[in-house]
Amino acid sequence: MALSKIQPASMDLTANYAFTGTNSVAGLDYAEKKLATQTASSSSTLDFTSNIDSTYNIYKFRFINMHPSDNEVYFQMNLSTDGGSNYNVTKTTSVFIGFHKEDDSSTALQYQTGDDLAQSTSFQRLTVLVGNGNDESTSGELFLFNPSSTTFVKHFLCTSNDYERNDASSNTRVAGYANTTSAIDAIQFKMSSGNIDSGTIEMYGIN
Repeated sequence: MALSKIQPASMDLTANYAFTGTNSVAGLDYAEKKLATQTASSSSTLDFTSNIDSTYNIYKFRFINMHPSDNEVYFQMNLSTDGGSNYNVTKTTSVFIGFHKEDDSSTALQYQTGDDLAQSTSFQRLTVLVGNGNDESTSGELFLFNPSSTTFVKHFLCTSNDYERNDASSNTRVAGYANTTSAIDAIQFKMSSGNIDSGTIEMYGIN
């Protein structure tokens, strides 16, 4: 059976878009537009309270080298339906990690029971315990789907790689939904204690 050849995506950098491209696989067209960038400097939170609306059906938050002031803390997020006045949306989630220590003394692939939520308004942990050593941080991407829907719950997915406080690499996967039919219009990121000492979060709209 002959296999069709997959053509590479074409890329066009523009002033307004992070990139635009056309992928020939199944006629898929896609575009990402950078909407905002926030850079932490001993910041208690980084909040995105504008541009999350019906313009795009997917929003991506790319967090880069989020470095905590405190040791052994979680990088986490919560959502809002009132423009950021309250971050307390009910969520149900699942979390698992792949773990490997630098000295090869320990590895794991496991479900993180203590990091998931079951109909909780608490902040969702996006990482395991991140260290605050000079070279320690976490980076990853969070996708929020159709946040302006007033019919469906709001699904989200997050993948991060964390430099843990005990000199280990942890690939953390978080998935879940905000159990509300109200539109989500703001998101807040913070550490479980202390400040975000440094790091950058970029927000993109995807259609």
